[in-house]
Amino acid sequence: MTTLAPTLQAFFTDRLARQRQASPHTIAAYRDALKLLLAFASQRTGTAPSHLEITDLDAPLIGVFLDHLETARGNGVRTRNARLAAVHALFRFAALQHPEHAAIIQRVLAIPPKRFDRRLVTYLTEPEATALLAAPETTTWTGRRDHALLVLAIQTGLRISEITALKCADIRPGKGAHVSCHGKGRKQRITPLTSTTIAIINAWLTERCGLPTDPLFPSRHGTAMSRDALERRLAKHTTTAARTVSTLAEKKISPHVLRHTAAMRLLAAGVDSTVIALWLGHESVATTQIYIHADLALKEQALARTAPLDAAPSRYRPTDRIMTFLDSL
Repeated sequence: MTTLAPTLQAFFTDRLARQRQASPHTIAAYRDALKLLLAFASQRTGTAPSHLEITDLDAPLIGVFLDHLETARGNGVRTRNARLAAVHALFRFAALQHPEHAAIIQRVLAIPPKRFDRRLVTYLTEPEATALLAAPETTTWTGRRDHALLVLAIQTGLRISEITALKCADIRPGKGAHVSCHGKGRKQRITPLTSTTIAIINAWLTERCGLPTDPLFPSRHGTAMSRDALERRLAKHTTTAARTVSTLAEKKISPHVLRHTAAMRLLAAGVDSTVIALWLGHESVATTQIYIHADLALKEQALARTAPLDAAPSRYRPTDRIMTFLDSL
């Protein structure tokens, strides 16, 4: 057996699963990235993946692989950088296990992420959000489930993984109503719910009639909704809502857009960015600055406080009373 195969296995079982206790989403993302790399390296070298050596995965091959992701697979720069991060994580672990390959490993670790243009975040305006919430057919079971899900997503800004993982017991009604979730970075987070949202969720819980450990938003088979299923339902309701508000047809609506919408609504209400960061479960307040960049109204308020460009420069002139006072000193 080669040195790469046991190193790769130990990376997942020992480093990620045992030492770092990485989430299933992180492990799956790293797995997919390294599967693509091994398949690409196998095709390039003519060696089966289980017989590849660390020396086969040198910096030139990794560079060609990254180009392949963008050109042949059509991945964006963000996806390309995420794949590179997985490769870097593996090679940092390999550096501890195989110091004899330090030179090759160091050159791979020196490959930088690619810079990219940062676009303004996409979010729903109030008319668009209203149209989307009205899109589900509430005369059906799935329509009432989707309506409750969309209301909760837009008000709380939960991630798609957090929404699909919610259990019935995670909704805490009554005084101080809130939803509790286990979010990114293994952080437990609670988010308050408005009276309107809790009324809709309570009605859904009554109809759902599930055990505390059952999924809050189940599929027709009673299991938790998958990410793909949620995205398909959102796309369906977006198409329906676009017949009422045409601007929805011009936007690419994803579950993360609903998260952006929650953040922009908080910002428009005058909530401080540090509070929004806590609300969304951001690791750093700097992450929340993207919403300030996207808020045109906030910039217009700042512009209104400045002097007009065509205003003639003036100079402060004290009143006669002040001059008299100063002359008396």
